[in-house]
Parts: sequence; structure tokens; C-alpha cells
Amino acid sequence: MDKFVELLLKTIVMGIVEGLTEFLPISSTGHLIIVGGVLQFDASIGSKALADTFEVFIQLGAIIAVMLYFARDLISLLKRARSDKSAQRLLIAVAVAFVPAAIIGVLLNNLIDKYLFSPFTVGIALVVGGVIMLLVERWVQTRKQPITTLDRVDLKQGLGIGIAQIASLFPGMSRSASTIVGGLLMGLDRSTALRFSFYLSIPTMVAATLYKLVKEISTIHGSAVPAFALGTVVSFAVAIVIIKWFLGYVAKHDLRPFAWYRLALGALMIALYIPLPR
Repeated sequence: MDKFVELLLKTIVMGIVEGLTEFLPISSTGHLIIVGGVLQFDASIGSKALADTFEVFIQLGAIIAVMLYFARDLISLLKRARSDKSAQRLLIAVAVAFVPAAIIGVLLNNLIDKYLFSPFTVGIALVVGGVIMLLVERWVQTRKQPITTLDRVDLKQGLGIGIAQIASLFPGMSRSASTIVGGLLMGLDRSTALRFSFYLSIPTMVAATLYKLVKEISTIHGSAVPAFALGTVVSFAVAIVIIKWFLGYVAKHDLRPFAWYRLALGALMIALYIPLPR
């Protein structure tokens, strides 16, 4: 098979994985590590540095997908915020929720990349996150009168979700899982927590992706541009479908299946990549 065609086929697979996993509480990082390793994507695209930049770049597809999917709601929210205090309060809550992880991320980004970004540590994070999700789901069953609309989310709850989002800086914890669990702990029902998580994902993902791309954009060379473009388009198309599906799923089901999946995947990654004494 021609090497360029092979690269494009692998690019499609990686774009599908990104689109499938970015907004589900199962860690896109863990899945990209596993699939990228199986496909030997580093070798196909040219280097590990370029493969890492590719994984960051194709997140743009997921970002565009969530912005487009919620465009009408967000435009309506911004219009209402001119005079509607509940809309103003929600926007402030999202802004407040963005700040904690943004500050910690800028301060610790290099240390996180150096010491925590490995398949083994991602596996541990998957397991820990899965256990937390199961415990929170059990606690949620005993709760009464959760918040069922975004208009009732206030600054305190936004801050709580923002603090929870700090956990997502640990590769494998999942931004989606961290913010949804944070929303549940702050009194939101699943659907409201998920919708808030989607709203919060826009400034968070835009800032994180652009921050990393500014640092790594120099690794992209001309021959890799088609792969980057194709991966982004595929990621966008798949993410649009997943956003709609996940909103419908959470309206009727809990998150325990995702937690059990995390535990299984995390255990597999730990078994495959555990550092053995020499």
C-alpha cells in the first residue's frame, strides 16, 4: 500500500477515535494512545512530536462540532443576557468554572507533560476516575430535588465544577468525566450537568488547544497538512453525532456503563504498560 494512502487511512481512524471519545467520560487521551500505538501512527506520520501535535490539532474538529451544535442555544443565551439575570448568572458561572483549570494548567503544563503523560499513568487515571464515577452515581440515587435547568446554576456551582475540572489536567481523567461528576456533586441532575459541561468545553478546549498549538505548530510540515485536515474533518463529523447521542442517552440512563468501561480499559493499559524492574 502506498505510504500516503496508508497515512490517510490511519488518519481517518484517529479522527474517528477523537470524535467518539472527546465528549464521552472515557478519556480521549487513553484511546488515542492505545489506537495510535496499535497503528504505529508515529512512524506513519513521521515522528512522535508530529503525532502529538496531530492529536492536539484534530481536537479543533470536536470544538467546531460543539460550537455548531449549540450555536442557536448560545446565541439565544447571549441575547437574553442583556436583560435576563438568570442568563447573566449562567454565563458568569461558565466563566468562573473556566478559571481554576486554566490557571493550574498554565502553571503546571510542562510538569504534567513530563511526568504524567504516559500510558501507565493514563491507565491509573482511568481506573481512579471510574471508581469515582461509580461512587458518585451511588450517592446521586439518594439525592432529592436536583437542579434541572441551566438557568438555576449559580456562581458557587460554577466554581465547584471548575475546581472539579482541575482533575482533567491529569491525563486519562477526562475533561468530560471531571465536569459532569463535578456538576452532579454540586447538585445538578445528569442532563443539566452534561449540558453545562458542553458549554464549559468551548472556552476550555479552545484555550487549551490553541495554547498547545502555539507551542507545537512548528512541528507541522507541508506533507502532513492533508492528514491534519482530514483528521479534523473526521473528528468534527463523528463528534456531531456523538454529542446528539450522548445528550439523549444521559436523559434516560446513568453513567455506570462508562465507569465500568473505564475500569476495564484502565486495567488493560496498566497491565500492558506497567514499568517492570530491569
